[in-house]
Amino acid sequence: MTTSALNETRVDDSKENREIAGGIGAGRALGVLLVVCGLLGLLASWYITLDEFQLYKNPNFVPACSINPIISCGNIMKSAQAKVFGFPNPMMGLVAYPVLVCVGMGVLSGARFRRWFWLGLQAGTLFGVGFVTWLQDQSLYSIGSLCPWCMLAWAVTIAAFWYTLVHNIKHGVIPVADRARRALVEFHWAVPVLWYGVLIMLILVRWWSYWSTLL
Repeated sequence: MTTSALNETRVDDSKENREIAGGIGAGRALGVLLVVCGLLGLLASWYITLDEFQLYKNPNFVPACSINPIISCGNIMKSAQAKVFGFPNPMMGLVAYPVLVCVGMGVLSGARFRRWFWLGLQAGTLFGVGFVTWLQDQSLYSIGSLCPWCMLAWAVTIAAFWYTLVHNIKHGVIPVADRARRALVEFHWAVPVLWYGVLIMLILVRWWSYWSTLL
């Protein structure tokens, strides 16, 4: 069985050893992933927020990422789904993604966190991935448009959620059967590859009549 690149800590670390060490650490790869996902998500949220402000000042403003009837950020921003909680959705990203950066930097500096902290991060990324999954459905089948910056946010949220889950299962934060844990560590890449693949297929199928004209 090959060693996962997600974490340099031994898979069979005991709960007692982790508690003595003062918490549960993570490997450099997870730290880098969280930092990168946080920075890219923050970039996407910031760019969308700037365009939202322009749209408020000028209802006829056309964002630079509105390039055809399907790739149209303007359609997304003007939809009711863009303000689910009464304010533009990317403002949540301006708060949430810096948290990923901070956690990732902590991991890279060797910080070890308590079990409740990792569960809190898992809960946050679970909410995030659930929310972006709903937004994916709305974009494809209700609004009928895609936003490149939104899709970037989708991608990094999925990655942050999945590899936080892998870490938590690997280190016993979320208990599962030992065989399932080892299989997850060995084939951690399979789920995100399938996840992204299904999303790409849904986008292709949804607008195949348009994509086929570009071939």
